Amino acid sequence: MKTGTLFAEWDPKPEFQLGMKDIEGKLTYLGSKVWRNPQLKLVEKDIPVPGPNEVLIEVKACGICGSDVHMLQSDDSGYIFYPGLTAFPSTLGHEFSGVVVEAGEDAINKRTGRSYEAGEAVCSEEMIWCAQCKPCADGFPNHCERLEELGFSIDGAYGRYVKVDARYVWSLEGLRELYGEEKMFELGSLVEPSSVAFNAVIERGGGIRAGENVVILGGGPIGAAACAVLKRSGASAVILSEPSKSRRDMALTIGATHAIDPTEVNAAEAVLDITNGVGAKIILEATGLPSIVWPDVERIIWEGKALNTTVVLVARADDRIQLNGEVLQVRRANVVGSQGHSGHGTFPNVISCMAAGMDVSPLITKRIGLDEVEENLVMLQTDRNEVKITIKDFE
Repeated sequence: MKTGTLFAEWDPKPEFQLGMKDIEGKLTYLGSKVWRNPQLKLVEKDIPVPGPNEVLIEVKACGICGSDVHMLQSDDSGYIFYPGLTAFPSTLGHEFSGVVVEAGEDAINKRTGRSYEAGEAVCSEEMIWCAQCKPCADGFPNHCERLEELGFSIDGAYGRYVKVDARYVWSLEGLRELYGEEKMFELGSLVEPSSVAFNAVIERGGGIRAGENVVILGGGPIGAAACAVLKRSGASAVILSEPSKSRRDMALTIGATHAIDPTEVNAAEAVLDITNGVGAKIILEATGLPSIVWPDVERIIWEGKALNTTVVLVARADDRIQLNGEVLQVRRANVVGSQGHSGHGTFPNVISCMAAGMDVSPLITKRIGLDEVEENLVMLQTDRNEVKITIKDFE
């Protein structure tokens, strides 16, 4: 089968030190410190053969993630932008859905207790956790000490078929009646990014009480999905700050109540005006430029009437923030980080929200074939008008 596989050179920066979980020449948890001169190639690979606990999935839709973009994007010295777990060469793609082609004899559906059946519509988590380390035992598999990831260190879904252990697979059949087959698969490919947003604002951010205000900085797929999740949770004002008009307009259709252009107005002033000086319970940093937006974040906290604001950092960025401790102390504010989606049932909760009418399909603004992946990955490095580009044709 044809796959979109990323290749890069292992060439650590002088300050890089091999970590306990890194593998010389193969795998690192600090990708931007190691990998140079990335190339995406369309290469033929064998169709995977599932083991007893695994499911072989025929991919029907796979989204391009910002992580994919940053793995191909490099700086002036050739080092990739993506700062996290990577092992190359690896077939990209981790936001996907499809149908079960074959299931091992012990590949059990977690909700029904029965084996997965051929033809069943499914999606999959991308964080591959061990279930044996302390973070896994404590209920935080997205912080697994032996973490691997589909499309980052294990072959992903930029290809017709992908195999996954059944414990990471979730049925989409509950979406079929409401949305129909084609839309069901597109929504299935959005479960992963929507679960990242859910984990950020509900699990790590602590959620909200109905009637509270929230601010989303950055209208990419995670920020826009957070608008949908928080509106469904009962937020009064869901304020998105995003310079792209097309992204602002899209977010307004799925949950944002207000969308401001931070290049035209002062974001903090706009938030305080919209909320009549109250401010926000949750501020989500989804721009990947935390040091740029941080002055507005602190102003919203400092001048707003609301105490106990939680700022959630969800975008991956090799960037530093200068915190004013006085702002956090006096206003009882919190800053937390959020990684990935796994744990606390994010996937089934998001699927249940979709089945109850949370339609985030407007996130998909362009549909392409596998042959068009590289040009779109390059385009997304500089063009922010598209939100989610999704691969539908794998021939």
